[in-house]
Amino acid sequence: MPWVFVLIWSTGFIVARFGMPHSPPLSFLATRYALSILCFLPWILIAGVKWPANRRQWWHLSVVGVLMHAGYLGGVWAAVKAGMGSGLSALIVGLQPVLTAIWLTVMGGAQQHVSKRQWLGLLLGFAGLVLVVWRKLVEGSPGDHANAENLSYAVFALFAITAGTLYQKRFVQACDVRTANTVQLIAAFAVTLPLALLEHEAMDFTGSFVGAMAWSVLGLTLGGSSLLYLLIQRGAAASVASLMYLVPPCTAVLAWLLFREPITPLTVAGIAVTAFGVSLVVRAPR
Repeated sequence: MPWVFVLIWSTGFIVARFGMPHSPPLSFLATRYALSILCFLPWILIAGVKWPANRRQWWHLSVVGVLMHAGYLGGVWAAVKAGMGSGLSALIVGLQPVLTAIWLTVMGGAQQHVSKRQWLGLLLGFAGLVLVVWRKLVEGSPGDHANAENLSYAVFALFAITAGTLYQKRFVQACDVRTANTVQLIAAFAVTLPLALLEHEAMDFTGSFVGAMAWSVLGLTLGGSSLLYLLIQRGAAASVASLMYLVPPCTAVLAWLLFREPITPLTVAGIAVTAFGVSLVVRAPR
């Protein structure tokens, strides 16, 4: 499950590359949430799946949806649309495992303790992430720059996914992933739609846009988001967060396959260091 999740989640930047030129970010995401809900509802009805047991769980799932769908995705897409390159945005969001570990060390208690070995793995993973995105950080691309606006979007996304991961692990009880994801998407749609209506750029329904939207709904939301929900419910928060380190290396490989973006020896070294660091975090203690 973790490896399938990393592979699917890594396609997010690929989707952004195809879809972003043809749509404003929040309009794209609001449409993605609405179509995902329309896919989940018949599936839930046919399968006869039970909805969350009480209003409190509906509320907790809604908070997670606002943080991890509307907050995280909205922040990343807005940052990229505002001119931030994928290298810098990946590096900023890549701080999530470290923030998660700091919170768990300070507030998590004995059950969520982060060991010295896991701390070493987290730091190695981040060092590997820097190596992977180094070329994009140094070379950049036309329109690739950092300013107060896109930095604020990226930092907001970082705190949103970190808070969402910790909140779900703390408050959300186990329930069917289909109904849980649908409740989250409804909350994310309710928050994102009013903001999307303020955008002035129109959506251009080209082949690239339709393909990006289809994969966003079927692959990233129905597949990737559902796997992330299951991983958080079943695993330790620090271990799940550390999987995010593997997303930029996997994205680099996909970009090489699809767009022939070069993979340098530094990138390969970064992938190896990142993988080793994550292995230290997720490895079960003896």
